[in-house]
Amino acid sequence: MSFPLPNDSNDLTGQVALVTGASSGLGHRFAKVLAARGAKVAVTARRKAKLDALVAEIKAAGGEAEAFALDVTNPEDLIAVVERVEKALGLVTILINNAGIPDAQRAHKMSLELINQVFDTNLRGPYILSCEVARRLIAAKSGGRMVNISSMAAFSYGGGGAALYATTKGGIARMTEALAVEWARFGINVNGIAPGAFSSEMMDGMLERVGDITKGFPRPRMGDPAQLDSTLLYLVSPASDFVTGTVIKVDDVQGGR
Repeated sequence: MSFPLPNDSNDLTGQVALVTGASSGLGHRFAKVLAARGAKVAVTARRKAKLDALVAEIKAAGGEAEAFALDVTNPEDLIAVVERVEKALGLVTILINNAGIPDAQRAHKMSLELINQVFDTNLRGPYILSCEVARRLIAAKSGGRMVNISSMAAFSYGGGGAALYATTKGGIARMTEALAVEWARFGINVNGIAPGAFSSEMMDGMLERVGDITKGFPRPRMGDPAQLDSTLLYLVSPASDFVTGTVIKVDDVQGGR
């Protein structure tokens, strides 16, 4: 086998990417980045109006995208959306499991309703969606790429009322490792990204509750979503063919070591 020099292509022409939680924050950015590299992008979230605006922005920039309303807590919806995307754009070869919500309560004070919602959004939904996408890739004898968005909270938790969030993001990291082994023989690479504190709608809500968290960081600054572009593109591109079961920490040592 021969490789180009350097072997660093992130051309996604001919790929179909499905991004969850694309109506705002990191998912919004991820969708635009994938489209800019040639992928046909299915943007999904509950807020369809925001998705439509994102699709218009991608198309205005010369990309290709379609919007699909999706509630990741609904198993039937998760299965159905993959079918809908495949009919509209083709076989999903890139999956970005980005949708997530915080818990924002002390563990012993959480209602069962909130516990279920956080588990369903952050862990059960990504697992079900990954399995459905993989099932179709295996049937089509096609390889693929999956990128699961974990969090530095999975590795370093300092308290503050996010124990369940940290638990589910730890589950996402372990899910990444386990599914990578499960599907390696089918050419499906499963990796993850564990961001530190990045500017987003979710982070803005947390900062309103707890104040400036950057004062304790070695470099007191927040990350910009654009600083995740290169990591995302690496994990979905041909250049990372030999990388699977890995969770890359992108945190500016915000969580300490």
